[in-house]
Amino acid sequence: MNKSADLVVYGKIFTSENNQLAEAFAVKDGKFVYVGDKKGAEAFVEAGRTEVVDYTGKGLVMPACGNGHAHYSIGVALPMVGTVAFGKTPEEFLTEVVPAAVAKARETGATTVFGFGWNYITFMDNMPTRQQLDAICSDIPVYFADDEGHKGLANTLCLVKAGIMKADGTVLKKDKDIRGGEIVMGPDGTPTGFLKEQAGTFVRFSLDTERLYPLDVAKVVVKKIQEQLLSEGYIMYIDGWGNYFNNINFFKAAHEADKAGEMNMILGLTYETDSWGNVDEALSKALDVQKYATKHLKTNWFKLFMDGTVEGRTGFVEPLYPDGHQGLANWTEEELTEITRKVNASGLTMHVHTMGNKAVNYVVSAYANGGKDELRNTLVHIRNVNPEDYQRMADHNMYAVAGMHWHHCPTNAPEYIREHNLAPAGVEDKSYPMKTYFDKGIVVTSHSDFPALSGSPDDPFGIMEIAVTGVLHGEDGKPWWPEELLTREQALASLTINVARQLFLEKERGSISEGKYADFLLVDKDVLSCPVTEIHQAKPEATYFEGRKVFSAK
Repeated sequence: MNKSADLVVYGKIFTSENNQLAEAFAVKDGKFVYVGDKKGAEAFVEAGRTEVVDYTGKGLVMPACGNGHAHYSIGVALPMVGTVAFGKTPEEFLTEVVPAAVAKARETGATTVFGFGWNYITFMDNMPTRQQLDAICSDIPVYFADDEGHKGLANTLCLVKAGIMKADGTVLKKDKDIRGGEIVMGPDGTPTGFLKEQAGTFVRFSLDTERLYPLDVAKVVVKKIQEQLLSEGYIMYIDGWGNYFNNINFFKAAHEADKAGEMNMILGLTYETDSWGNVDEALSKALDVQKYATKHLKTNWFKLFMDGTVEGRTGFVEPLYPDGHQGLANWTEEELTEITRKVNASGLTMHVHTMGNKAVNYVVSAYANGGKDELRNTLVHIRNVNPEDYQRMADHNMYAVAGMHWHHCPTNAPEYIREHNLAPAGVEDKSYPMKTYFDKGIVVTSHSDFPALSGSPDDPFGIMEIAVTGVLHGEDGKPWWPEELLTREQALASLTINVARQLFLEKERGSISEGKYADFLLVDKDVLSCPVTEIHQAKPEATYFEGRKVFSAK
């Protein structure tokens, strides 16, 4: 038997297999054929044929990472098709951002002025109105989503095209007429242009999205996403908004890329539905896009929103917010149970955005009563969990897709949340559990939620440092909820083998183990032993996918 390998690597190797360390591994035909000590690996070295990488003393060798939920499909696309507004004040938004977006649209002949990135907390006391947007542009629909994607600002023409009102000012839909959302009304009894949650998606879906996000743009987006992910050390990624632009061009573009041999990552795409839409029709479309699945493109998730965001005051909570409201629930528990039953019966996995503890309770009940445990139904984000729901999550194999990097904030943040009634009493700084998932035997995967980062890092090691310390480097803050911080090994498990489990690929990827694909990183710092405050400095020197180097920092 020919034992020669294509590649042999020496160094400190974290395998993600029960936190084991190894000294060397050998790769042949894109898979690990040996993992163990250096002497054992030497038997696989054939002079003149085997490439040898000696990374001893240079950092850490570890499995390539995964991102369990983010929105690169829009984060990368928006600067191409629209305008971003991160960090802007309401005045800057109206005097700089929107005029620039309109000028760009006029230059390109666009049929929509589209943007993203304004911050609700920054804007909430001086929210721009449709009339102010009309003064800048009244002949092209204008729509700007906020940095979380949960709220929108629209001009009058955009609302008219969506059927919210008529050009003469007649109101056709108001307040909570759109299920799961809110059309904010002004003193004059007409919409202000400020849209919350599903009211925003309703209006956004009326835009000329095929022209806004055509297939040729989606192809460029897939390529740019891959370049960014590989440079950060990710080779597994699930996109939370596969059909964000109300078309399936992202699915088509990824399919074509893999068929052309250009895909050097595992991409998971969700198909999203909305509470104001027809679930059966959406499920039919979600099943139809299964035809685009390939070796590296997975399409088996059905995405929906259970509620909004807690700090955005639309998370579904109990007890109530200090001012007495409960937030927005897009579905009843019974409806969600029936949706779960249909989706799981079709072979698809549920992927549900849920933030408030009451929303989590509804989703856990729906999965427990209507779902199939083997389909690993997921809850995404999860700001708070009722104690009894942890055990039900464990008992029914529910996965927690967690924003481990959101476990930080400036020192005065709890007081600010309290003063502005942004969370129920008692949970101002007790948010986003992590350790309890491990304690209860729940699979938890890391997500970055890019570009909705809340000022947090996107890369694995920036995320890891926050998960371990509760502090963002350079921020004037102290750890939130320190009881929920992770060990380094737990953080790495959430970034590697657990994401492979979420993708149903743990037998093929996610750890350095014989027989699995050789997806691994050469990291320029030993994040297992370096000072915890230096973890964020770590970068991939090289990223390997199926035994091939697909990114090099040099």
